[in-house]
Amino acid sequence: MFVARPPMPLLRPFVAQLWATDDAGAGTHTATPVEHTLPTGLMHLVFRLNDAPLRLRESPQDAGVLLRGALVGGARSRYVIRERSAPACSVAAVLRPGAASLLFGGGAHELAGRHTPLDELWGREAALLRERLQEAPDAVSRMAVLEAVLAARLPRVRALHPGIAAVLARMDAAGSVAAAVAHSGVSHRHFVAQFRAATGLAPKTWLRVQRFQCALRQLRRGDALATVAADAGYSDQAHFGRDFVAFSGVTPTAYRSRLPAQANHVPVALPGQISSRPRGARRG
Repeated sequence: MFVARPPMPLLRPFVAQLWATDDAGAGTHTATPVEHTLPTGLMHLVFRLNDAPLRLRESPQDAGVLLRGALVGGARSRYVIRERSAPACSVAAVLRPGAASLLFGGGAHELAGRHTPLDELWGREAALLRERLQEAPDAVSRMAVLEAVLAARLPRVRALHPGIAAVLARMDAAGSVAAAVAHSGVSHRHFVAQFRAATGLAPKTWLRVQRFQCALRQLRRGDALATVAADAGYSDQAHFGRDFVAFSGVTPTAYRSRLPAQANHVPVALPGQISSRPRGARRG
């Protein structure tokens, strides 16, 4: 079971979405579900509530790392291979730019490209919150508990730099770093530093990820590849194809043929392995 919803209005400047999944009652898997998790430019605060480990790999040859417990997933600029060997129960918040300093006391760039155990940032409180979430009776209740905790923490600290907040509200996939700097009212160097602290990524990389996500939405609507490339602002279809593979690990045609239920989770098979993940299966 997978459920997702927007947060309460108070949290929407900081939290894009709450989601929870619970397939721990579905029995053991006959094969390991494997997928490419695609970059979105956003961070994730995730509580894995049972003992089922999750392995992340940078490449099929990489031994990867095993993740358990409460984690902060930093912003990424490329896909990661996600491998799950058993049913899982999780609850999470997808965090907007600026939330890192609000929730964790540091810039998003310090957490980018990796998963950080939450107890390194929150101490004993991370374990206590995980216990509260484990005691909640269902996925909807777990989201409510996490939402209440985030609402209690966020007002205590200062907000995102107003110049960066204004730029993020205006920037889209077709934007330019030079125009963003001019609008921010700060120097280029200061803008880049503030932007990386807010999002975890450099402005140019963040814009590339947003352009990729824009193209992904059009691709899922069924638009022709040439149309997607042009509308998203790529110089040509070859440029689009190269960027798509860099961010997703698959070609646009291969992605469209699989058309995963969740746009940023693409079922794949590691070398020598055939993925048995059914179409429409949810993440854990």
